[in-house]
Amino acid sequence: MSECPVCGAEITLASDTVVGELLECPDCGSELEVTALEPPALAEAPETEEDWGE
Repeated sequence: MSECPVCGAEITLASDTVVGELLECPDCGSELEVTALEPPALAEAPETEEDWGE
């Protein structure tokens, strides 16, 4: 069990979750990244920017 860093909702991670996996908070809809498994930790996923082929 982990906590959304945006809204504080409790989020249960699946048994096959891996570090770096992206999840969506079921309460606020924020995109979150799994940063650790023991203990479970979540952080806001970084915004992806278009590079437009550069």
